Amino acid sequence: MKIDRLMGILSILLQEEKTTAPKLAERFEVSKRTINRDIEDLCRAGIPIRTARGTGGGISIMDGYRMDRTILTSKDMQMILAGLRSLDSVSGSSYYGQLMEKIQAGSSEFVRGRDSILIDLSSWHGESLAPKIETIQDAIGDRYLIKFRYYAPTGESERMVEPYYLVFRWSSWYLWGWCRDRKDLRLFKLNRMDKVRRTEQSFECRDVVMPDLSNEKIFPGGVKVKVLFSPDMKWRLVEEFGPECFTDSDDGRLFFTADYTDMENLVTWIMTFGDKAEVLEPKEAREKIARMAQKMTTVYKEETAL
Repeated sequence: MKIDRLMGILSILLQEEKTTAPKLAERFEVSKRTINRDIEDLCRAGIPIRTARGTGGGISIMDGYRMDRTILTSKDMQMILAGLRSLDSVSGSSYYGQLMEKIQAGSSEFVRGRDSILIDLSSWHGESLAPKIETIQDAIGDRYLIKFRYYAPTGESERMVEPYYLVFRWSSWYLWGWCRDRKDLRLFKLNRMDKVRRTEQSFECRDVVMPDLSNEKIFPGGVKVKVLFSPDMKWRLVEEFGPECFTDSDDGRLFFTADYTDMENLVTWIMTFGDKAEVLEPKEAREKIARMAQKMTTVYKEETAL
């Protein structure tokens, strides 16, 4: 359809500095004359397209062009503003706020109705998180290595990383980058990073694949779990695993089954329920929790005695 071709041509012109009518004709499998008519239609729609003949010539959009109502609907603009507000909630600069003002200034009469989506990506670590995000964003854009101290379950270490992507997933922010120490791509949790700083050492951009953020990839289930939970913990199970993760047992407790990431995380998670959870399987987790409970009893008895 012609409208689809016009939108396709506009998309190419917005992404590429310059193209030619023969290239567009080949891309959309139409004649050069048809492309020329399409360009005229886009110009009549108010899109500032310029053409130049001869060597080095071609078709391009004038610098500084801004999409307006000819391209975006009111709903489109509301979605764009909602996304910018979400980024502004964790930004350490005024960039996103200024960008929203620019968009709203040119489309205030165009955007109708109240905002229907509010996204806040900030966290309890807002004061420390925003500077990290800003530093990493700058390093990604300028292709400079970053250094930081990283706190992992296996211990602390100094890392030198080529930053490629900032990722928000599982209610937290992560950095996807090439670790110079491990010589591999790694996902670093920003809340575990300290003293994040951009170095003066640039790097050649690798052909880096996007991180596979599926739960199965990042959190592979390897531990078969069976737990009995107190009925008043139903809200937590629904929140964290959904309403299909348990069944009602004969004694009124909730019989929970799942595949968990690893033993250490499982034990830590179960301990947050206190006496509201009883592990049935795996046996190793049950024994580990029992030993921890005995040690805790000893510690608190000693404190009571003091």
